[in-house]
Amino acid sequence: MKKNYALLLILSCCYLALSAQGIHPPGFLADSSDTRPLAEIMVKAYEQHRKLAEVGAPVHIINKSSLNRFGNVNILPALNMAPGVRMEERSPGSYRLNIRGSSLRSPFGVRDVKIYWNEIPLTDPGGNTYLNQLGFYDIQSLEIIKGTAGSLYGAGIGGAVLISGMPAVWEKGVSADYTAGNYANDFKHLATNSFNVDVRVGDADHRNHFSYSHQTNDGYRQQTRMRRDIATWETLIKSSERQTIHAYLLYGDLHYQTPGGLNKAEYDSNARMARPAAGTSPSAIQAQAAIYQKNFTAGFANEYRFNAHWQNTSSVYGAYTDFTNPGIRVYEYRQEPHFGGRTAFQYKTALGFGTLQLNFGAEAQKGFFETRDYANKLGVQGALQTDDKLNNWTWFSFVQADLRMQNGWTITAGGSFNKSALDITRVSVLPPAMVPVRFDSKLAPRIAVLKRITPDISAYASASRGFSTPTVSEIEKSNGVVGPPLQPEDGVDYELGARGSLLHGRLFFDVDAFLFHIHNAIVQRIDSGGVAYSINAGSTDQHGLETFVSYRVIDAPQAFVSDMRIFVSDTWHDFHYNSFIQDTSNFNGHRLPSVPQQLFVTGIDLVQRDGFYLNMTYTYSDKVALNDANTAYAGSYNLLGGRLGYRRMIRKLRFDIYTSVDNAGNVKYSLGNDFNAAAGRYYNVAPGRNYFAGASLNYAL
Repeated sequence: MKKNYALLLILSCCYLALSAQGIHPPGFLADSSDTRPLAEIMVKAYEQHRKLAEVGAPVHIINKSSLNRFGNVNILPALNMAPGVRMEERSPGSYRLNIRGSSLRSPFGVRDVKIYWNEIPLTDPGGNTYLNQLGFYDIQSLEIIKGTAGSLYGAGIGGAVLISGMPAVWEKGVSADYTAGNYANDFKHLATNSFNVDVRVGDADHRNHFSYSHQTNDGYRQQTRMRRDIATWETLIKSSERQTIHAYLLYGDLHYQTPGGLNKAEYDSNARMARPAAGTSPSAIQAQAAIYQKNFTAGFANEYRFNAHWQNTSSVYGAYTDFTNPGIRVYEYRQEPHFGGRTAFQYKTALGFGTLQLNFGAEAQKGFFETRDYANKLGVQGALQTDDKLNNWTWFSFVQADLRMQNGWTITAGGSFNKSALDITRVSVLPPAMVPVRFDSKLAPRIAVLKRITPDISAYASASRGFSTPTVSEIEKSNGVVGPPLQPEDGVDYELGARGSLLHGRLFFDVDAFLFHIHNAIVQRIDSGGVAYSINAGSTDQHGLETFVSYRVIDAPQAFVSDMRIFVSDTWHDFHYNSFIQDTSNFNGHRLPSVPQQLFVTGIDLVQRDGFYLNMTYTYSDKVALNDANTAYAGSYNLLGGRLGYRRMIRKLRFDIYTSVDNAGNVKYSLGNDFNAAAGRYYNVAPGRNYFAGASLNYAL
């Protein structure tokens, strides 16, 4: 423990040194992946394809170097370095992504955030995203757009995430990666195993990328085993100076057990147990609660430049998900085929006083889902309860104009027009009953102004309106019964930010303040039988300040310590219900569940001349409200983790051997909480101290 406090003291000193200069950062690691300064990376967000400092929006980039700071098991710790972003893992394989409070709508999975993989939507037409169908090695970088992004990406009031699967730095070769891990005081067998093989052939204009990964995890709690197999293929062909073709296939086979939430007494007594039996409800173990999920996705994109002024990028995809979920009471089957496409035109021309860029296009998705719910007889499918066919579709058109003037000003204005509909046909009754669900058309406008103060520093302000329609999983309760009537939530977002580089590029800063007002907020409830349902919850006021700074302390390739970087990521969120009365309960002024008021992450990256390196990360999270009444909270916590490794290049062979630790202080804390759960079953304990060791080998062809 003394060593842990010593590391914490070092990190605190780094933070105080930055604070003394009035600054608060990203993490880098000198390896073969993209290590360009963040200010120099080209950003795709809002179809602008510009450097980050030239984008007038709260966008955060996570590159491969940041992903490689941890145990190479999942992307969670890297995403949690981003201010305003909180990713949770309730049990291995069960992810929840929270961007500025968006997980309030997610009893599980990812909702209220639009996610794209390469050029195609990973979010299905029902509004749900199976982010867990991607493994650690399937993601090369992420662009996180915080706040309303509906002007170009449609529904998703929590923001948007653009994931790239193609390596930023192309290098022909074969690589293999293996990571094993275990929990403290349990070294009899390996709790975690992760293996990946990667093949890259062709030159930069004719790329083929094959990947296969296999991962198992025995879990920290009872009923939390996980197995995941993922195979991907991507090809990128630059057929001419005008045309680039991009195609991809993804197959994922995932199984993970679900332990269920605990109440406070159970959590204090034995936090690692699964949900016990209560009354007529069986335990999670008796119900054999688990998820069996198979996904197949195929996509194709074509980029064509007609001339110096016009270009188009169009993509189409098809996907199928087979989902089986024996829950506490219900045994559910879902088959979810869907397809869609997106096209975006760009016109660019020089004016006498600057440059005009016009983007316009459309996106559409169609789904033919089927959901069958049976009674769960202790893990065995029982009698049929409901059989529903869901015909859903969504489409939107968008337009955006960017005027970049020679005096450093950039004005962006755009918006989208959105339509969506859902027909639910219950075929388990005679005659079949059809329930049409229609929502009003939605406009999502946005305007932003950016000013280049210096060549390396910019400031921006924006105002936008966004919306989010209820997902299929929210319209229906988790037991298949159509829930209370829902309306889309919508909100107005005001942003004021600044970012750039100082001290000859050694210091990077990104600061953003926002005011966000949501009406008809959709929140989740869980009844005493474990059935999740959703309701509209009046209005919310969400104010925040997000700060991210990195400083390169040492940049001396020949010195003993050749590279040293420190970073600080700070999130302050003040989220409250403005108006929310449910029955006789008045929640006006109460804190929103799921959002800590303060979240602070800091770290240091050291690279030694001979190939040794060290990454350390410290995280503080404030307490989190667990229900609308604010009568229960998950406590605050302090976490410390690190990675120590040796990286070397011998001719064409590059290897990286490392060991890492998470939660070095063995802190007991709850993550992935079940908000507003009946009977106070909010708590899902996170793993205690856990260790990893791994090796990565890459042979250049």
